[in-house]
Amino acid sequence: MKMSETPKTDIMRLLPDEIAELISGEPYSQPAYRAKQIFSWLSRGVGFDGMSNLPKSLREALYQNCIIKLPAIADKLVSAVDGTVKYLFRLHDGHLIEAVLMSYEHGYTLCVSSQVGCRMGCRFCASTKSGRVRNLSASEILGEVIAACLDAGVRVSNIVMMGIGEPLDNFDETVRFLRLVSHPDGLSVGLRHISVSTCGIVPRIRELAALELPVTLSISLHASDDAERSATMPINDAYPIEELMSACRDWFLDTGRRISFEYTLISGKNDSAASARRLAALLTSRMRDGGHTLPLHVNLIPLNDVADTGLHRTAAQNVEIFRKTLAAHGVNATVRRRLGPDIEAACGQLRIDRERGERTEGERI
Repeated sequence: MKMSETPKTDIMRLLPDEIAELISGEPYSQPAYRAKQIFSWLSRGVGFDGMSNLPKSLREALYQNCIIKLPAIADKLVSAVDGTVKYLFRLHDGHLIEAVLMSYEHGYTLCVSSQVGCRMGCRFCASTKSGRVRNLSASEILGEVIAACLDAGVRVSNIVMMGIGEPLDNFDETVRFLRLVSHPDGLSVGLRHISVSTCGIVPRIRELAALELPVTLSISLHASDDAERSATMPINDAYPIEELMSACRDWFLDTGRRISFEYTLISGKNDSAASARRLAALLTSRMRDGGHTLPLHVNLIPLNDVADTGLHRTAAQNVEIFRKTLAAHGVNATVRRRLGPDIEAACGQLRIDRERGERTEGERI
């Protein structure tokens, strides 16, 4: 019977102190300071052969015993409208995920995926249509950032975990990614410049708050009552709005970090002025401490149409009426700028198109 080979170490998943522990023993026998050098090279997407300040014997040992899970670009769309870049990445096992690189006045923001597919079942989302295949490792999430930076020749200064998957359904790897990408010896993206989006897994929201990582929490709310929310978001059956709002209030009281509430406007479903008034009433009544409403922000997102859902984008005038209604009731809201309209920049669609063998409009590189 053939003995199975020892699996290679996923070294890009390790923090510097963990690399130091790894290389202290056989077959490396290296001093701890080498770990910082290795971590720095990995964060720049450099393979073992290119780590020029390491001894050749160490590079060879790393090559033989470790793996770098940097994704390959399977497809790439560049918007002719605003330069937004949508990546379809192929992982080491052949699975596909997406990331979107966006340019703002303050720098570059990358939207990353945290899972291959998603099991949350939100009706308006393309990412969940084929279910969850598997979680991404922290190294694979980090690899999205590194690969995008290398390809575009830019530094990503802001990250949003709003791509394919539910980050808090992959909690441990999401937290490890946050520690990796923010490490000062690596990409050094400040945690205050990272948003973690969730559809509302309440126990994980509380667990994340306890870690005291100063990230921004983005709650995918999309409705103001349980019946309306459960109709499009099955997670609401497990963690209804009252329970979710309690966790959100405690998040601010525990961390001091303002919450962003994501609200996708769906034509004829949740986009009326009455819906806006109900949303304002919910937020101003539940997000309170004493006699004051806690700092919060509503990010209004006109739906990107997804095939076979029967749901459609709300009219532009309804978006503005909704925003003004919230403002009139004391709720700060902005409309998300629609980037990459010609390349279907909403995460999940390109992966589905590739799996179906379809092509997407836009400039394909």
